[in-house]
Amino acid sequence: MPVDLRSLAAPKHSAVLVMEMQRGVVGDLAKFPDLVEVCARRDVVANASSVLTAARSAGIPVIHCTAAFRADRAGSHTGNCPFITALLKDPAHMLEGTGAIEVLPVLLDPADLESRRYHGFSPFTGTSLDMTLRSLGVSSVVAVGLSLNLGIPGLALEAVNLGYRVAVVADAVAGIPDDYAQAVLANTVGLLAARVSAADLVEVWR
Repeated sequence: MPVDLRSLAAPKHSAVLVMEMQRGVVGDLAKFPDLVEVCARRDVVANASSVLTAARSAGIPVIHCTAAFRADRAGSHTGNCPFITALLKDPAHMLEGTGAIEVLPVLLDPADLESRRYHGFSPFTGTSLDMTLRSLGVSSVVAVGLSLNLGIPGLALEAVNLGYRVAVVADAVAGIPDDYAQAVLANTVGLLAARVSAADLVEVWR
């Protein structure tokens, strides 16, 4: 079914959510080489950048949904998930105050907002993101970033449950392994959100 992007992503009621595009995830301090490789091959950062530039030009808020841990792990459940347990065997993983949690400079603008979380994999639970969006009059969110393994499906599901319409920019998201990530995009994310291309979205917002 064709997506009515002009309705779904109308500038007056939209925001772009940028999921974990941080130096320690996909930048110069990243520890996930397979994810970095697939992002490079799919031009994820460049496509996300084009979406953010168009959004800002159209007056659409950009919100970076970032993840971090305190050194003392306060505010984070660390033993209820195998993946988190494995990650935190590295005591320096994504620590507050380090370069690893910074947004990729190419994607950051001084006017952007940030919503940081210290627990879990999705951006709404335990943060003020929902209230921020509602204060801005947002009813539709456009998602870019990482990953299709956890963060993007979690974002889409939470946003739908909260009443937002969701679009995921298919060439500005990624996961590993790539064939699995594309299956998630088609068979899970596709049940929750419209899938759009960066070029089509930029054209609508231009």
